[in-house]
Amino acid sequence: MVAHLDCDAFYVSVELLRRPDLRGKPVVVAGSGPRAVVTTASYEARRFGIGSASPASLARRRCPDAVFIPPDFTAYREKSREVWALVRSRLDVVEVVGMDEGYADVTGCEKPLRVLRTLVADVERETGIVISVGVGPNRLVAKVASDLDKPRGFVVLGREDACLRLASRSPRLIPGIGPKTADRLAELGYATIGALQSAPEDELARTFGERQGRYLRRRAEFHDEAPVEPVSGPAKSRSNETTFPEDIADHAELEAVLVRMAEELCEQLAAKAVRGRTIAIKVRLDDWTTVTRAKSVAERTNDAKVVVPVVLELFRAYAPERPVRLVGVRMAAFEERPSEPVAAEVGAEMPGGQLALPF
Repeated sequence: MVAHLDCDAFYVSVELLRRPDLRGKPVVVAGSGPRAVVTTASYEARRFGIGSASPASLARRRCPDAVFIPPDFTAYREKSREVWALVRSRLDVVEVVGMDEGYADVTGCEKPLRVLRTLVADVERETGIVISVGVGPNRLVAKVASDLDKPRGFVVLGREDACLRLASRSPRLIPGIGPKTADRLAELGYATIGALQSAPEDELARTFGERQGRYLRRRAEFHDEAPVEPVSGPAKSRSNETTFPEDIADHAELEAVLVRMAEELCEQLAAKAVRGRTIAIKVRLDDWTTVTRAKSVAERTNDAKVVVPVVLELFRAYAPERPVRLVGVRMAAFEERPSEPVAAEVGAEMPGGQLALPF
């Protein structure tokens, strides 16, 4: 039994704790630059079609009365640590996959649903953050279930139940199936999850390739064997990545996202007094081609002034010619024992070429 715990509109929720007068109003957390993108929107703002990764300029046009707040990632990380420390104190097997979401294997819990409901109530009382919960036999079902009744959702779903209940929904509902793939599936006659469940694998393979075709069919049937894996021992690498609701072709917009992710990652490393030498990016195109590029710097660092230029250099050297569905930033080659953070000089020599680094 796996639970997916997802903090509702997390960044906005943190802001509302500081500004309760904004409750019930459309609130958007976004930068102010011409290429800024939305990081989180309140549910009131989402009614105007504003979502994560939407251009901030578009959000302002769609909802001129919304309150726009610049992101404060230091505050978000502090609140995230509070939330997940409490979750880990109650559950034995927890895998945090971002500041605002994580998985828990509750198979060994006595009365797991009661434990989860109590946990959600305690998290809200002690931190002010509301969590939606999805429970299922695997990570995929749990993840989908947690989104079905937001905010304050608590949905328990079996795999077969998910196949039936969600048969009429678009494949877009399933993590890993983006808008371009969903459009191609619709062109083949598989516009719903139910239709995709009955799609011949050989036909999917001709269009998407054998591996991807099999993957799509299994996702539609809500199969997922990935275990919940708590981090144990020193991390070998740390990364941030995001999948866009809509593919992005504008390189300036993609660079803005990469810069933000690199800065967040550096702050996370600094908070843990960890430094790395290998800096990498991950880019997944609209056709699911996935490319990684990496470079090692002379000294281990967690300084964004060092990391960001390398991230941009790697991205500009690759210069994807197709729209992008996912980007990520990764740091690796850490010290075996963390020490106090020491930033490398910005002008330090960066030896070595690019190398493939699996994310």
